[in-house]
Amino acid sequence: MKFAIISDIHSNLEALRAVLGDIEKRSVERIVCLGDVVGYGADPAACVDLVMQRTVVSLCGNHDHAVFYEPTNFNAAAEKASYWSRQALDEDSNTPQRNQRWRFLGGLPVRYTVGDMLFVHGSPRKPINEYLFPDDVYTNPQKLLSNFERMDKTTCFVGHTHVPGVFVDDPYFEPPYEMDGHKYTIGEEKTIINVGSVGQPRDRDPRASYVVVEDDTIEFIRLEYDIDTAAKKIIDNPNLDDFLGTRLYEGR
Repeated sequence: MKFAIISDIHSNLEALRAVLGDIEKRSVERIVCLGDVVGYGADPAACVDLVMQRTVVSLCGNHDHAVFYEPTNFNAAAEKASYWSRQALDEDSNTPQRNQRWRFLGGLPVRYTVGDMLFVHGSPRKPINEYLFPDDVYTNPQKLLSNFERMDKTTCFVGHTHVPGVFVDDPYFEPPYEMDGHKYTIGEEKTIINVGSVGQPRDRDPRASYVVVEDDTIEFIRLEYDIDTAAKKIIDNPNLDDFLGTRLYEGR
């Protein structure tokens, strides 16, 4: 079994196209998206269209939920971006296409399972909204242990924090740069694997992040993309905070 997992695109069309192109070059046909297709970036409609076309399943992220329903506990820039994204999706004059996007966003599931693998956006116990940060292994280990206890599968894939790496139930977090060849082998112990973010990485590496799963091997992949174009679109949009564009250069 071989498939790719993407997450946290955040309306960054340039990053999404780069990742999808790389996935195609690797002859990977199945793609799972862990959510947050929209929010923050300048191309919500185009990103929704590509995810609808290219993925076998896409899950509900907190920004997808916010655009379809209401943003809750968002900072000012994220809230503003959510309302603009909704407006941008609504303004498409192609009614069937517009309705198809809204049906897609409104029908996103919160969990997906294949064999002994669980897929969510946030965490096993709170699939949409809970953040699992690398620092939690020191500052809030009980949160991680509680999530491992709630897992009915050996492996869980998440996004949401935009920081790739692997949690094990010691608890311990291993970033990809500490792995041999940026690859992790799934064993018998429970693991929570964060695939990172396609459109807005926050681990101080601005390159788009995703993973390819082949049998029991997880490969973490980073890709250069046209940040200049993605950032300029945001900065040129008066409805989006400039910081959402400039942060792309810093991976934060």
